Amino acid sequence: MTSEPRNTTAHAPERESVGTPAGDARITWYAAKRPRLVLAVGHGAGGGIEARDLQALAAALPPLGVTVALVEQPWRVAGRRLAPAPKTLDTGWRALWPALEKPGLPVVAGGRSAGARVACRTARELGARSVLALSFPLHPPGRPEKSRAAELLETGVPTLVVQGGNDAFGKPDEFPGGAYDFLEVPYGDHAFAVPKRAPLSQEEALRILTDGVARRLTAQNGRGDGEAAKKQ
Repeated sequence: MTSEPRNTTAHAPERESVGTPAGDARITWYAAKRPRLVLAVGHGAGGGIEARDLQALAAALPPLGVTVALVEQPWRVAGRRLAPAPKTLDTGWRALWPALEKPGLPVVAGGRSAGARVACRTARELGARSVLALSFPLHPPGRPEKSRAAELLETGVPTLVVQGGNDAFGKPDEFPGGAYDFLEVPYGDHAFAVPKRAPLSQEEALRILTDGVARRLTAQNGRGDGEAAKKQ
């Protein structure tokens, strides 16, 4: 495990390389000055940590006492285009988990799309405080019979799903009832992009996401009451 020299510029992220059996992973840290917890978030199979939702969380949460760790899987660090099998993704995530654990700070396991599946599958065994599932891919587009609901329903820890209202991988009304919380970003697609003609702007859509996640994380640490709706 190696770290790049610390950047002393205000709010500048710090990058850390972590060796895993699947290759070198990379963590980009957005540190809170007085952290209360760590939110570790993995990317999807079609992109990296530049995703709009991950960047929005990295900007919004550190001032609220949440250190955000954006995690790049080894295949992405190596410059490959295609993600490996789920088993390999889980292997990389498990191996880098110790680097996410800081003394006295609970860790929330998060991810978007394929990264959300990884977080759901491994949360209980790794001791995650909870799961944040962004754009959970409930099924492949147009294939509702290929449901991945079991991964979501069996996390074994408190779980929040944040889903776009127009996500082709699973619209809000397709999700089964269960012991998890649900936050809809109206009009958002799988990347939380909203149409130009939507009655809310892209900035407003992302604020719904970041505010909802912030309320949930704050409530988990004994402050606030949370406002995510329970899936019935």
